[in-house]
Amino acid sequence: MSDVPERARRAFRDHDSFEQRDDSTFEWTTTVFDGRVTAAEDDGEITFEVTVRVPMLNAAVEDDVAPVVEDGWYETFELRVEDIGSVTKAEHDFDVEVSRDENAVVVSTSFADINERRGVEDAGAIIDYVEGTYVQGVIPGYEYTKPVSTLLQRATDTANSEGPPL
Repeated sequence: MSDVPERARRAFRDHDSFEQRDDSTFEWTTTVFDGRVTAAEDDGEITFEVTVRVPMLNAAVEDDVAPVVEDGWYETFELRVEDIGSVTKAEHDFDVEVSRDENAVVVSTSFADINERRGVEDAGAIIDYVEGTYVQGVIPGYEYTKPVSTLLQRATDTANSEGPPL
């Protein structure tokens, strides 16, 4: 694999939600979570490696979460996030890796695409999917801290806003 080709750099640059962080890493800016994509060329195709880091439930609440609840939450999140392929424009063979430590869950996957713009769109869709899956798994009854409280407030504001007149 070699450096990011100029056509991929342009696709990331033209996309409103990505900002370049270093030579080959682009950060998704529309989520409160850490979503990053690295890109490199391999035999004409661009390989996109997507990584999203989200807080463990216990790291996102004011009080303690029982280990059994935390483990159940993680297992459910892990199962749900494996459906990443349902959100991409192109069909890719995804191998989704989900790992955890005391404070965070890291979701990683990669795919290759000859079409750099579609690949950038698919990378962003994957990051949004992980965020949405996380929000779906929020357990009521806890007082959440940032960044999860920010996500929940955005969702509430969106749900309570009036749509355009009919």
